[in-house]
Amino acid sequence: MDKQIFINLAVKDVQKSMDFYTALGFTNNTQFSDDTAKCMVWSENIFVMLLNHEKFSSFTSKQIADTKSKIAGIFSLSLDSVDKVNTIMTNGLNAGGTEPNEMRDYGFMQQRTIEDFDGHTWEVFFMDMSKFPTNPSE
Repeated sequence: MDKQIFINLAVKDVQKSMDFYTALGFTNNTQFSDDTAKCMVWSENIFVMLLNHEKFSSFTSKQIADTKSKIAGIFSLSLDSVDKVNTIMTNGLNAGGTEPNEMRDYGFMQQRTIEDFDGHTWEVFFMDMSKFPTNPSE
């Protein structure tokens, strides 16, 4: 089996969260989904598991963080154009997400931030390595 990454997120409303991530461009893998969890597929090797609080708590003895008021992690999604970044952001905002700050332009990379209903933070970006500074002082 190829190496894969599964990001597990505690969410209050599994269906509402699935609809949000679907708007971002994820697809649902029904084989690993039920009423307590949805497996959302970003690519062949990258998955986000949306787990209700009870299900998420079964994997840990720690208290679930309130990610609406505290940051627990920042997750990033790389896309192949600024237009796709803007499309995903528009779709996510229309699905109820929030954009906590304005787009950042680093010359070689344009980056936008979106938060889901539970405050999980995603950086959505396009990077053009041909514009990456060759001189570290640039």
